[in-house]
Amino acid sequence: MRRGFTLVEVLVVISIMGLLIALLLPAVQGARESARKAHCANNLKQIGLALLHHETAKKAFPSGYVSAYDASGNDTGPGWGWCCYMLPQIDENAIFRTIHFDLAIEDPMNGARVASIPSLFCPSDDTKHVWPAQSRDAAGNPMAVICEVAASNYVAMYGTTEPGVDGDGMYFRNSKIRQSDVTDGTSKTIAVGERAHQLGNATWVGSVTGAILFPDDGNTVGQRHPENSSGMVLGHAGEGIGPGDDGGDVNQFYSRHGPGVNFVFVDGHVTFLPSTMDKKAYLALSTRAGGEAASGSY
Repeated sequence: MRRGFTLVEVLVVISIMGLLIALLLPAVQGARESARKAHCANNLKQIGLALLHHETAKKAFPSGYVSAYDASGNDTGPGWGWCCYMLPQIDENAIFRTIHFDLAIEDPMNGARVASIPSLFCPSDDTKHVWPAQSRDAAGNPMAVICEVAASNYVAMYGTTEPGVDGDGMYFRNSKIRQSDVTDGTSKTIAVGERAHQLGNATWVGSVTGAILFPDDGNTVGQRHPENSSGMVLGHAGEGIGPGDDGGDVNQFYSRHGPGVNFVFVDGHVTFLPSTMDKKAYLALSTRAGGEAASGSY
């Protein structure tokens, strides 16, 4: 007599297997995200070390972005950002050597502006590797594509106000901050943090003169307000919300790791700051010489 499984037994086994998979899947997904978060933190760690090496070699951290300006204070270019100047410190000499720093980012000679650098992408984000820097009207409607630029998930800390000319953080237009200028303490001052493209685009290249930073179509995370092109490489901690909170400006910080953001501090250590942290403490950590007490939950 041949023995085998009945249909009912097969269905029971399939049901049990399905239940086990359903129970295990969240754990597997959680483990994968934990690994991606750690990978992102390591990217920031390498950025922090590169910035410190740059400061040692050049006696100052790189400028947030480099630009001349007119009598009204408006940027006139070229616009190259902080990350460009530390490319040798992250083993990207080949790209560094092709950049014509005396020419504008958008100049045809500067094809390096669309070069993707894997270590500048957070593995949890699915950002486009290249995106268009556009001029826009006062309402944010696109007018013209100035040039395309390579994407990045990491922007430098401008401070507590809208990015631009002279911030109270580590990086701003033509800044030349030294470690000795960080009187709040290098372990208590943010250098660079994440920005997932769901909030706003970012680039390692710099601030494209005349461009406006604006959320992509369909973006429901960030405020749909036009922002200065310096926000392409700089972020800020203002607006009264915690790191990674929904509803922030397109030029703030955001991650795909849950409610919070990975940051590297000036001394090179990396910390995940939760969105629920004390907002005064967050603002204190964003300044280099504010004299605030960076206390509270973080």
